Amino acid sequence: MTPRTAAASHARALFPFATRTPVLVVPGLNDSAPGHWQSLWLERYREFERVVQEDFSTLVLGRWSAAVGRAIDAAGSPPLVIAHSFGCLAAVHAAVQPGRRVAAVMLVAPTDPDRFGVRPQLSRRPLPFPTTLAASTDDPWIKLVKAGALASQWGSTFVAFTNAGHINVESGHGDWPAGFALLRDLAERAAAKPVAVN
Repeated sequence: MTPRTAAASHARALFPFATRTPVLVVPGLNDSAPGHWQSLWLERYREFERVVQEDFSTLVLGRWSAAVGRAIDAAGSPPLVIAHSFGCLAAVHAAVQPGRRVAAVMLVAPTDPDRFGVRPQLSRRPLPFPTTLAASTDDPWIKLVKAGALASQWGSTFVAFTNAGHINVESGHGDWPAGFALLRDLAERAAAKPVAVN
């Protein structure tokens, strides 16, 4: 078995619904660097697809959300979305648009929506699909209590990591196996729940 075949087999074992559920990766500001866990997962699992923004350096919720929405609509079937940083806000905004269907969303180190004045544009109700929100006690982009409040507002499973920074390359997170374990759990929950239409 080649490494790529082994990786594909491993992915199928982790995602029992992988044959019918696309996986979209939504990076944050300035995209995910080569050593970022999102980029490493994309390299390992070639069936995962990166959502590319027109301008990764300018944080405009409407534009970012539109790009995520186009990727969701083009996926063929309701996808599982893995978002980081400002990409989390774009993913949540895009996923709840009327008529859109998503299997699940993993939100890692979301930025504080109040820093960008976009809180009024985000859902204030529980999201209609399984979600996990992972945050850190010392993330410079959002206080843990605010991340917990977002998780509560959206009905997300909340996971707090101690001194994990922004959960990126700078904070020492390469492959991030703990995050992949969260993804596996989310995938299992998504597989057990019918996909709702917004």
